[in-house]
Amino acid sequence: MIKRYKIENHLIVATEAAKPDIWVVISPSEDEKKWLIENFSLDEHNFISAFDPEEPSRIEIGEDNIDLIFKRPKNYSSKDHFMFKVSSMGLFLLKDQLILALSEDIPMFSGKYFKQVGGIREVFLKLIYNAIFHFMEHLRIINMIADEIESKITYSMENKHLINMFTLEKSLVYYLNAINANSSVIERLKHSAEKAGFSPRSVEFIDDIMIENQQCYRQAAIYSNIFASLVGARASIVSNNLNILMKNLNAIVIAVAIPSFFAGVGGMSELYAITGITNPKVAYPIFLLAMAIAGAATFILIKRLEKHG
Repeated sequence: MIKRYKIENHLIVATEAAKPDIWVVISPSEDEKKWLIENFSLDEHNFISAFDPEEPSRIEIGEDNIDLIFKRPKNYSSKDHFMFKVSSMGLFLLKDQLILALSEDIPMFSGKYFKQVGGIREVFLKLIYNAIFHFMEHLRIINMIADEIESKITYSMENKHLINMFTLEKSLVYYLNAINANSSVIERLKHSAEKAGFSPRSVEFIDDIMIENQQCYRQAAIYSNIFASLVGARASIVSNNLNILMKNLNAIVIAVAIPSFFAGVGGMSELYAITGITNPKVAYPIFLLAMAIAGAATFILIKRLEKHG
């Protein structure tokens, strides 16, 4: 799929013009790939790499073009089961046009950053900044999900919530690798900004992008370290909850076994002999009540001994 956009009144709007300012290419077919590579003289390897989620971030700066492969967080779906994935996007800045290559159809020009743009080079930089912003948003979401899962782990006796926490921790490792790779690309872009024709104002914006990416990396590292350091504690909580359940079940088994013992040894005949009650309608309720009291007393005694022990 290929979409076309133009910059009009400092806004990015859709267009059907033959030569738009911005081309957005979404999971193109082989014919579309061939057409784009031939018409814009794109590097075939770089262009195809933009759709590979495993491709590392990199930048190649030519005389009239910049080929950039940048990592961005993939849109989360409930089918991912708490796994936050990373995807690649390609930015191919030509002399007077920008080609954005994506593997999924997402609104890339939404938000306050694209309400005032001054040209395709500014759009190029804002797309990089927007990817970093999405990483920050996803980190906040991961932290919120982790807090919710931790509250469930407090009372959990199964591994489901622990597995979800491990999945979130794995996601953070992928995010750290992606953000770190992006950092190298941004640094190289800054060093080559003047050569690439960026204005002093754009160079300042690149500095802001670099700072934002460093903060994003530090935040992801903090979350990852916290998750890793608390893995043993969370597993211990689940194990302790299971031990408490087993102790309660054992206490119930013992509490039931003691009345059963007396009932088996004596039975109703002994109750008749001791109490002199011969009416079954009276004897049976008294017998059941006595056994219930004995069982409850046994359970309470076991719990008190456990507490003081």
